[in-house]
Amino acid sequence: MPQSRPPSERRRELTAEIADIGFILPGSVNVVMNRCGKPRCACHADPPALHGPYTTWTRKIAGKTVTRRLTPEQADRYQPWFDNSRRLRQLISELEALSLQAAAHTEGWGEK
Repeated sequence: MPQSRPPSERRRELTAEIADIGFILPGSVNVVMNRCGKPRCACHADPPALHGPYTTWTRKIAGKTVTRRLTPEQADRYQPWFDNSRRLRQLISELEALSLQAAAHTEGWGEK
């Protein structure tokens, strides 16, 4: 059975990748189709011809949900920043799990 790498080696890899991430934007990006308020518009027909697609960016600011519409150019420009945010959360989760394992090993937690 192959021997696993020492946790300190993986910790160094994780922190190096975190340090190299670059700009991040929190929140989520969605593509939405909308109905307008005009009762005779085609978006109220059967089947509806909805308006859009519109790209929206939603996030929390001071506990409130804020949504901003992005142009296609903005969505393309900032997509790497949204991807970086997702990757950062993954790396931090892995670093947290590794830290919990190291603490449990050091302190003998979980051993009977």
